[in-house]
Amino acid sequence: MSKPVKGQLPAAYRWRIASRVLAAALGGYGLSALLSSALALLLPRISSASRADAVLVASLLSFVVYTVVVLWVFHARSARRAWVALALWAFVCTLVIWLLQAGGA
Repeated sequence: MSKPVKGQLPAAYRWRIASRVLAAALGGYGLSALLSSALALLLPRISSASRADAVLVASLLSFVVYTVVVLWVFHARSARRAWVALALWAFVCTLVIWLLQAGGA
């Protein structure tokens, strides 16, 4: 194995940063889209909002959610913890969407 050049970061560190970037970009986008869909289905059921208003509110909130997720991914203790949390929240949002779709049919 060759010795790293002075000033060059170890490969493991670069992979951890790349994993966080992917979690923030792809995971954040996926989670904000799932949460937006879940809120668009949920808001008309729990409030007097019309379906169009629910979609508008959910879409606007998705920008806030995406920003918070990106910030949180880089604040998390590890990339693995960030991925696990994103997967759990995505599962919850998917479950809510599935239950609301099954109940509405």
